Amino acid sequence: MGKYFGTDGFRGEANIGLTVEHAFKVGRYLGWYYGQEHKARIVIGKDTRRSSYMFEYALAAGLTASGADAYLLHVTTTPSVSYVTSTEDFDCGIMISASHNPFYDNGIKIINGKGYKMEAEVENKIEAYIDGEIPELPLATRDEIGRTIDYAAGRNRYIGHLISVATRSFKDMKVGLDCANGSAFAIAKSVFDALGAKTYVINNNPDGTNINTACGSTHIEGLQAHVREKHLDVGFAYDGDADRCLAVDENGNLIDGDLILYICGKYLMEQGRLNGNTIVTTIMSNLGLYKACDKIGMKYEKTAVGDKYVFENMMNNGYVLGGEQSGHIIFSKYAKTGDGILTSLMLMEVILEKKMSLGKLAEEVRIYPQLLQNVRVADKKTARENPEVVKAIEHVTEALGDDGRILVRESGTEPVIRVMVEASTDELCAKYVKEVVDVMEKEGLVVA
Repeated sequence: MGKYFGTDGFRGEANIGLTVEHAFKVGRYLGWYYGQEHKARIVIGKDTRRSSYMFEYALAAGLTASGADAYLLHVTTTPSVSYVTSTEDFDCGIMISASHNPFYDNGIKIINGKGYKMEAEVENKIEAYIDGEIPELPLATRDEIGRTIDYAAGRNRYIGHLISVATRSFKDMKVGLDCANGSAFAIAKSVFDALGAKTYVINNNPDGTNINTACGSTHIEGLQAHVREKHLDVGFAYDGDADRCLAVDENGNLIDGDLILYICGKYLMEQGRLNGNTIVTTIMSNLGLYKACDKIGMKYEKTAVGDKYVFENMMNNGYVLGGEQSGHIIFSKYAKTGDGILTSLMLMEVILEKKMSLGKLAEEVRIYPQLLQNVRVADKKTARENPEVVKAIEHVTEALGDDGRILVRESGTEPVIRVMVEASTDELCAKYVKEVVDVMEKEGLVVA
């Protein structure tokens, strides 16, 4: 974890934690780094936040000042930047988004030429340049100064790619889409309409400040009500940059990332297309997912939290499906990052091929109640390793046995310890979370 770049880019509140000066320097370094032996070509996408325009221009200024050409996709999704970067010979891609965060936050995600999240080695060099630890870089002059180029055509090619992935028509299917007033607004409906679905779209009118506001995958209740009210067959909710997808079944019930992994994993296994009969999860996946997998002989790997780590495991072992409970799902045959719209297309394939409703497909998994509490502490490592805290965690682990689990981990982005308990009832979850948090407070580790 770097000073500025976390597991999912450089994030902060616009003009406070993340400024135009930061963006300009990111552009300056990347333009110089990739332009040492040829004229660099770098593609930029953005979500619908008010500040995304500001950062787009700052990045483009930095890139062109270093001699690179900046290709502007304008408002688009994170997975589309990955797709365009890897298929159209760009040196790297940049996505301006803070994903599911509020509109006043923003972020810079950097994607390498293969379409993967940028290597930490390069991010560390950018950080060193931002902090003045690297000598000032030369400015391009005369005809070596770069250009900005409108590249909306790249987004259209990505839409064509998504449509080509679908294996059958969606005719007669009533589908709800919650676009979170974010990046999906310019893409998702076009894809589902082209495939013949009767599409019902909500939260599809971004104004720069309403992205993720009481909508999208972080506020699924809006889509649940919409599916029930319109009697839809299925609903899909995306986050701000559309690299996540959560679903809603025909009865308005939530189908989270764990259930999506199970449904798609089982289907691919039945088809002989799930390499190693294995899915890749994070340590936050629900115990119910693992118990359901065990029943059908589907194997699983567990990684640290972050789709970056899921993807690394998939690439190292040749697995084709992995993801997170939050809806970051990676289908490595078609994408190199989580892709919310692609995930919804894959779920549609299972529904249509098996001629079963989403609710029926999900009923094999009994999701265990889960409670997560974020505890703000003075020092994460000290709190996590405190002997009394360790003793409390061991006691809860023993008490839960095979019918639950406790997970206590340090946040990668905040001064927070996350205490999560899964158990057979909500009451047990609350009891055991409180037991650990009370010890933290008694030891003087918690701050207001």
